[in-house]
Amino acid sequence: MSESVSLNFPDGSSRDYAADTSGRGVAESISKSLAKKAVAIVIDGEIRDLSEVITEGAVEILTRDDPRALELIRHDAAHVMAEAVQELYPGTQVTIGPVIENGFYYDFARNEPFTPDDLPRIEKKMREIIARNRPFTREIWSRDKARQVFADKGEAYKGELLDAIPEGDDVKIYYQGDWFDLCRGPHMASTGQIGSAIKLMKVAGAYWRGDSNNPMLTRIYGTAWADQKQLDAYLHMLEEAEKRDHRRLGREMDLFHFQEEGPGVVFWHAKGWRMFQTLVNYMRRRLDEHGYDEVNAPQILDRAMWETSGHWQWYRENMYVTQTEDDRVFAIKPMNCPGHVQIFKHGLKSYRELPIKLAEFGNVHRYEPSGALHGLMRVRGFTQDDAHVFCTDEQMASECLRINDLILTTYADFGFDEITVKLSTRPEKRVGDDALWDRAESVMADVLKIIEEQSEGRIKTDILPGEGAFYGPKFEYTLRDAIGREWQCGTTQVDFNLPERFGAFYIDSDSEKQQPVMIHRAICGSMERFLGILLENYAGNVPLWFAPVQVVVATITSEANDYAIEVAARLKKAGLQVQTDIRNEKINYKVREHSVTKVPVILVCGMREAEEGSVNIRRLGSREQTPMSLEAAITALTDEATPPDLRGND
Repeated sequence: MSESVSLNFPDGSSRDYAADTSGRGVAESISKSLAKKAVAIVIDGEIRDLSEVITEGAVEILTRDDPRALELIRHDAAHVMAEAVQELYPGTQVTIGPVIENGFYYDFARNEPFTPDDLPRIEKKMREIIARNRPFTREIWSRDKARQVFADKGEAYKGELLDAIPEGDDVKIYYQGDWFDLCRGPHMASTGQIGSAIKLMKVAGAYWRGDSNNPMLTRIYGTAWADQKQLDAYLHMLEEAEKRDHRRLGREMDLFHFQEEGPGVVFWHAKGWRMFQTLVNYMRRRLDEHGYDEVNAPQILDRAMWETSGHWQWYRENMYVTQTEDDRVFAIKPMNCPGHVQIFKHGLKSYRELPIKLAEFGNVHRYEPSGALHGLMRVRGFTQDDAHVFCTDEQMASECLRINDLILTTYADFGFDEITVKLSTRPEKRVGDDALWDRAESVMADVLKIIEEQSEGRIKTDILPGEGAFYGPKFEYTLRDAIGREWQCGTTQVDFNLPERFGAFYIDSDSEKQQPVMIHRAICGSMERFLGILLENYAGNVPLWFAPVQVVVATITSEANDYAIEVAARLKKAGLQVQTDIRNEKINYKVREHSVTKVPVILVCGMREAEEGSVNIRRLGSREQTPMSLEAAITALTDEATPPDLRGND
């Protein structure tokens, strides 16, 4: 009797198969239609080639319409792109080609770098290769054979890649017809399964292995999707993102700029700084409402402080450091946490005082590589809406829930209602004993369930195993913007590390010293980045309460200038941010100009309005004008310009 294996399926059933049965054989045994649609097999949660022989485990047939197949589509498209390049441009070396978010890339070594003009030709050849529908097949080679074959082909970079494969691991070679490359896999059954929803996006320079001492290669980026509808949606999103780019809006609205003499730090203009302060003032009111005390810790501290905190060991390469004439070494703070522990430690604390909530709009500096800098989204100097809650172990769950309420209501005030809360658990490298981690993770898992239940399904939740900070588990808050992009902003992090390192304690009810639980909390995260997210989410059309210039009073004729000045004065007295435009220009010109700078409301005044004591209200993006008495307009605009946290609290 021949040997057999027992395989388990997602529906709970199990079946016996011959020991040499492949994934394709399993699919065919279920149905011929499933075998035709199958692109890979999942064994114990790991995606593998359909041709792989299955020896044991839980098995699932993966079809092309499964979201997990998208990574395979992109991986296969990368290989097809590499084949297309070498077919069109003989002598080009291929290096590495991974799948990335929303697509893939391959790095090529060629004497003459590729340009965007080459992309249509390469994409056309890719479509030809996909239409050939050649099978992907895997071979296992010896290292010596692989090294020799690639050397004979003139592929100089493959030797380094072979050296990076751990001893004992197979050297896998994947063919698509006659073309082949070194690859870990897996791949789909054939090139035809990639489909036609592909597009090459751009070219860029990239150093081999990311090291500027190595040769410069040409990187070609592409995207691939399961169908044309998904590709079209993605390309539309990119078009929208370009229109909404906060750097472009920053120029048009005269908010801020960057320049080489201050890389990664923001030059705020008057309007931009007004928006920034509006955001800070909103957050200050919310913090006061939730019982936080605002503090301010020093901008620069002795190296010893950072050694005690652990940042010198864990974060030194990202810190700005200076040495004074008396040989003392100082660092500009990359984080506010150590300073807040010192404030907590100043004076004896009783359990009756806990929780103690210290907040700071702390200006921090972190070194980021020049290539990573991106407008307000990735800077070297920024402001954190940082806070640290010092509490007892028993208070940990309730404080996490209070923080959750503050974060979610803040996001709601800015129009974000699609939120995901993810619990990141203990990483491999960490501080603190397992009992502390067990306790913190148990509490936070319970809190996550409560968050999900209270939201009645509106808030999505997830768990990220091993993604916690080295000092404790954390919640990550991700919001979705108007065009579907996700941004990770808020965090809630339990910390075992700093209170112990700095010897922080409080006196309990038995007059004994106890170490407090320290919860790190951020809502916006980086205030600069959050402002950039808001600009892009609103496409610059921000709510009236948040606009740096809320109203422009514009005249049709110079005879109405005195009335326009009077209207502006009345609006300013009511608390609105107002400008007048009494230039000798046509009203349509004025409207167009102020629309470019995203002024939400233009009040148009002529002689009739001056005689009647009225205004014509024109909204950004609308051609319609609404006549209204000046008194009614002031009342309506003042109400609309009231921040959401203050409405109904008069």
